[in-house]
Amino acid sequence: MNAHPPTSPKLLPALRRWSFLLFLSAAVIIGMTLPQWFIGVGDFKFTRLFIPLLQVIMFCMGTTLSVQDFVRVARRPGAVMVGVACQFTIMPFVGFALARSSGLPPEIAAGIILVGSVPSGLASTVMVYLARADVALSVTLTAVTSLLAPVITPFMMQLLAGEMVTIDATRLMWDLTKMTVIPVLAGLAWHHAIRDRAQWLSRMIPYVSIAGIIVMTLLTIAVGRDNLLKVGMLLVLVCFLHSGTGYLLGYFVCRCLRMDQTACRTIAFEVGMQNSGMASAVAASLQKVATLGLAPIVFGPVMNLTASTLANWWRVRPVKEEAAANVD
Repeated sequence: MNAHPPTSPKLLPALRRWSFLLFLSAAVIIGMTLPQWFIGVGDFKFTRLFIPLLQVIMFCMGTTLSVQDFVRVARRPGAVMVGVACQFTIMPFVGFALARSSGLPPEIAAGIILVGSVPSGLASTVMVYLARADVALSVTLTAVTSLLAPVITPFMMQLLAGEMVTIDATRLMWDLTKMTVIPVLAGLAWHHAIRDRAQWLSRMIPYVSIAGIIVMTLLTIAVGRDNLLKVGMLLVLVCFLHSGTGYLLGYFVCRCLRMDQTACRTIAFEVGMQNSGMASAVAASLQKVATLGLAPIVFGPVMNLTASTLANWWRVRPVKEEAAANVD
């Protein structure tokens, strides 16, 4: 008789769906308990790695794109326009309301607005896939909002957080261009020129991206540990309300516009989930990781927990056949 019963066939897929969240949780625990290991070596501070790490992550995202993802904008302009509009209005203004009402120190509160002002990232497409929603629409929205971020994110930060933290909008535009547009375009070029010739390397790229996100989480938690101990539970609550409100409003705005259920679910994820790595890199570029960078890095695990729960809920409740979306 076997001492250990065989693994349930349902267990491994479930573990894979939750594995990213488990690794993020481990990074948070390690960063909180052993922060001294992840501050720096000698005069070299690990926060200098934030921008290169984000560039690698955005390059990885670019390798998943193709020209067809941008052509799809012309084919579904209504859904894309609604998704982009929801992304850059709901989350920044909800973040502003939460920042002003939270009672947090100004630079930490500004981080809530920052995480609301960045686009969605790769994680949203993963959750859309798990929820059996519209992956093609998710990829298109992530690509479009990422390319718009160098213009819209500095504008929203200047408008909503200008009284809380000093923002050089012009410099931030250029920093975001270097962090997002250039790596994404480089990844797009890889997709068309090299991907088929080096498939083994292409298969490694998603894991590189995941590793980058986990490392950024670990480093930010370590740097901001002292501040996080002071405001941690309040910040977790604020991030939970931020992402949850994003899902709720993103979904119901689309339903009010008579969009089909699948598109509504997709846009809900795109709105409620943010590129917290990009927000952390912005904080690093402003040399404010320990304050401005706290909300983004707390938002990441909270977002992935709520999104994983929602994705698994919707996964077992498939969408019934509906008429095509009116806005398309």
